[in-house]
Parts: sequence; structure tokens; C-alpha cells
Amino acid sequence: MDAAMDAALWVVPLLLLPLLLWSSSSFVFYFKKCFYVGWMMVLALAAIPMCIAKSGGRDVENMRIIRVLVRHVKYFLGLRFDVSGWEHLQTEGPYVIISNHQSSLDVLGLMEVLPDRCTMIAKKELIYAGTVGLICWLGGIVFINRKKTSDAKSVMADAAQTMLDERIRLWVFPEGTRNQRGDLLPFKKGAFHLAVQAQVPIIPIVFSSYNSFYLRKEKQFNSGTIRVKILPKIETKGMTLDDVASLCDESFNVMRSAFLNIPDSRTQSNGPLRR
Repeated sequence: MDAAMDAALWVVPLLLLPLLLWSSSSFVFYFKKCFYVGWMMVLALAAIPMCIAKSGGRDVENMRIIRVLVRHVKYFLGLRFDVSGWEHLQTEGPYVIISNHQSSLDVLGLMEVLPDRCTMIAKKELIYAGTVGLICWLGGIVFINRKKTSDAKSVMADAAQTMLDERIRLWVFPEGTRNQRGDLLPFKKGAFHLAVQAQVPIIPIVFSSYNSFYLRKEKQFNSGTIRVKILPKIETKGMTLDDVASLCDESFNVMRSAFLNIPDSRTQSNGPLRR
């Protein structure tokens, strides 16, 4: 009798799960979000010993391992990426990548196109995110305190020198915070100071709006295709700090035009997309 009761405790939730996934968009939203966060933490836990074995500690080369481990997550969430402009990433040496920032799902798009020897600049709070924070540190991610401008500038100056000394690329979200308003927020100038100080090109990357399949306030998370446009590089050679504002404006205008002209992402019911 006890065995039958124990079995029922497992069977009933398993039977209810498909029903809830089919009938409740709010349940799907929370289920996918929890799965995403939980699975990323599990993957980070698996990656930690692999990164230590490969590089002995903190090293941008660990991003190769992270990239391989994360790329399958999109299938579980019913997402696909349609990438154009790959040729613009065929640039030798260091450069700064800038992209728009809509949600934590951006990590999946980032890993889809992340070039070799490329890591990110991220908010300092991320380092405290359990196994994810530790794997970010092992991947060479540069952490900044967004609340202290002087600290951020110092980190950017150090990052510029590191880019040149170690021949790495850095990915920056110049909006500075997540934004799902259907447009771009004004850019902060840190990424452009970084590129000018290092005299390296900027490569803009634009992710299409998630609004057709992912709406945080409305608790909707369907399947969809995210279009990623890699835009031509913007050179900074010969520029000085006096050019940072105009460089920022130029980059913003180029990316905003691309963002507003990307067709809406395809959306389908929940579950993997089929081609």
C-alpha cells in the first residue's frame, strides 16, 4: 500500500506537467525560466573542473569549454538563431564587440557567435551567482562596479591594456542594463573609451526583439527564432578621447537602424521548432 502511494506521488505530477505546459502560459514561463537558471548552474558546475584541468585557473581560453557546453540549451527552450554577417567576425587581433541587451537569454545568442579568445565585461554582482559566478571568473570575464564611475573607468583602462598584451576580444553591452522596450537605450561610453584607448575596431552585433515570444511582464515564453545581425566593423585607429562621443553616437545609430529593420522573430507554440 505504501509503495502504491509513493508511486502515485510521482505519477500525478508527471501527468499534470504536460497539461500545465499545454494550458498555462504563466506556468510555461516560470518552468522555462527555472529550468534555464537551474540547468545553467549545473552546466557551470560541470565546467569548473574541466576549465581548471585545461588552463589551471582563470583564462580566456576557458570560454571555449563554456561555449561548447551552453550551445545546446537553446533547443530545450524552443529557440533558434538565424545569424547573418559572419564575415565581419573574420577580423584578426583584438576588437570590442557591442550588442543590445534584452534579457539573460542574451547569453545564448552570445555563445552562438562568440569568437575565440573573447570574453565579456559584466556587472560585479554576477560573480556572486554561485557556480555561474565562478565559471564566469574562470572564463576571464571582467567585472565592473556600475555604481562607481571612477572604478569602471579604471577597469576599462586596465582592460584596454590587457586586450593588447594578451590579444583578447571583449564583449560589452553598452546599454548598461536589460531593456525590452522595443528600442535601444542610450549607450554608456565605457565600451568606446575601451576601444579608443586600445585603438581596436568595434564590431556591432544586433539581436532582434524578443517581444514576439518572450514577454516578462505578461509571463509569456514561447518558442521563436532570434535573428542576429553582425554588422561591419567600425575602426578607431587615430581616434582620441575627444572622438568618443561621436563614436558612441555613430555606433548607436547604426545598431538602432539595424534593430528597427530586423523583421519580427518567428514565434510558435511551446516546444522545439521544426524545419
